[in-house]
Amino acid sequence: MSRLARLEGSARFLALVKLANVGLVLIWGFAVTFVFVRVLPIAEFQAFLLLVAFGNFTISAEFGLTSIIYARLRRHWLSNGVDDDDGGFRLEEMGVLFLFLGLLVMGASLILLVALAAGWLSTGLPLLFLLFFLSACLNLPALLAKRALAAVDGNFLWEGLDCARRVVTIGLLLAMLAGMDPRLSVALQLIVSVVVIGYAIGHVHRRLAMKRSHWLAFRVGGGHVRAHYLRDIGASAAFTVSDIIAYNAPYFTIALATSDPRPMLVFDFFFKMSRSLSMLVRATVEAALPRITRAYHAGDRVRLRQLLGRALGAAMIFAVGLSALLLLAGNRLFAILFDGRATINRADIILMILALFALTILCVSVYVQAALGRFGELLARSLPFLAGSLASAPLALLLWPGRFDLAFLGFYALTLLIVAGVHLVSLRRLARA
Repeated sequence: MSRLARLEGSARFLALVKLANVGLVLIWGFAVTFVFVRVLPIAEFQAFLLLVAFGNFTISAEFGLTSIIYARLRRHWLSNGVDDDDGGFRLEEMGVLFLFLGLLVMGASLILLVALAAGWLSTGLPLLFLLFFLSACLNLPALLAKRALAAVDGNFLWEGLDCARRVVTIGLLLAMLAGMDPRLSVALQLIVSVVVIGYAIGHVHRRLAMKRSHWLAFRVGGGHVRAHYLRDIGASAAFTVSDIIAYNAPYFTIALATSDPRPMLVFDFFFKMSRSLSMLVRATVEAALPRITRAYHAGDRVRLRQLLGRALGAAMIFAVGLSALLLLAGNRLFAILFDGRATINRADIILMILALFALTILCVSVYVQAALGRFGELLARSLPFLAGSLASAPLALLLWPGRFDLAFLGFYALTLLIVAGVHLVSLRRLARA
């Protein structure tokens, strides 16, 4: 066994590499704001934030297709290329999915160009904005490359490549502060990303013994996708939309319910903590997915239960650590983040901690079941979260208007606890399947 294969087979080492990459992603996200707020005039920076939001929306519009390809390709890989029926994975699917993502980026870029030309997005730096948008949209093929490599036991290779990419792009971002032209910096970041993604896809091409014709067989691949993907695509798209609305709806419902800024700031603080936790949990779960998927497809229920228990336990360590941080320094962090414009109390922190523990269970379930292609199950379990997220602010305003902030957080935490219970039941059924 090669050294790379041994590293790939170590869940602990793989988790460490993935966590290092998560750290670089967080640094990169902070660096984007840190740098651009200093190199752009404030009016340009406000327009830049709208560009970032549009980029995030575009990336979300892949509607879980990369999760579908992981689930199908992983089953194909573990069966040594022999699927159980004619609905199994076909190599021509890869080209069709890359074509779809390419068209998505082209369509979004066209919308951006129209917005710039019509003055809807006002900026004196249109080339910079377009380059940054394209750089951000490269996360779509990067995500597909990551999932494809992971499906063929190439997790470690991708994490190494992506860590190198992040280090270089962070360096190029910071070079703007030393005087590098922002357009040159972003263009170089774009080139670095293209090279890394191209190498990763080339590795998948070689490992699957693909031919050039497989990438261009859009009619064959498209027919297979229409025949066997539509149900998964529909469920995955609906789940993605439900999830996006559920996580972001409180920003809008709180704004409609009250003009007091404190509830919005408290929720934004929780949202930032929850996103950090979900990224850490995802890295941990993804490190265990090679073994979890192998046990599931082999029908080894005892091993599957053991691995699911370990994944939950490891994820809970991060929840405990973040909870301890909130208890010890939550007030200080909140004051620093929001420049002392509001305060947070112990009751808020306790409710946040309950919500974070519930969110941990939810994240483990979602990441595992998406990897196994159980999108219908995930959609059904996302609806209570969507309903509770939409209803929390109206209920708080109706039942406890005098303490709207605390009531909202209480209802939101209760929603997550109920949804976590639903997902625990789903995981128990999965382990028995």
